[in-house]
Amino acid sequence: MTAAPRPLHAAHLTIRHTTVTDPLARPLLAELTHEYSTRYGHPVDLDREYPPEEFGPPGGAFLLLLEDGAPVAGGAYRRYDATTAELKRIWTHSAHRRRGLARRVLTALEEDAAGRGYTRLYLTTGPRQPEAKNLYLAARYRPLFDLTADPESIGPLPFEKHLEIPRP
Repeated sequence: MTAAPRPLHAAHLTIRHTTVTDPLARPLLAELTHEYSTRYGHPVDLDREYPPEEFGPPGGAFLLLLEDGAPVAGGAYRRYDATTAELKRIWTHSAHRRRGLARRVLTALEEDAAGRGYTRLYLTTGPRQPEAKNLYLAARYRPLFDLTADPESIGPLPFEKHLEIPRP
């Protein structure tokens, strides 16, 4: 049984750079796989989609947001091209939603990617994930599709955001 999430201000939250294969990540990724399979009506195998090393240095990263040492959210990016990182697998555990945790992961991924010299982020989200679409719009990602069109008629919904590279 999962305990009710505590308010954000009462929690001790930390970002952990790790790998897709970290045992701490498995429950989050398993829930993400189940969610995708349920929403889209067909099995999804995240382990086959991309090799785990794509989400590691030097071109990528995999982050977990830990609350008092337990994973509550996470996300990753991989090299898309020389100047662009592609965001993937941004996810908040179902028991911890509506607390701004995905936004915190997104910000950490943006900062990490900018720190590695990427100047642009690219991502796609599914047409049956309105909460993800709304997160990216709220975080000032530019939709590369017609927002007035039926998402089901578009397929994956692409977004981009240009980053400021930190100065030394």
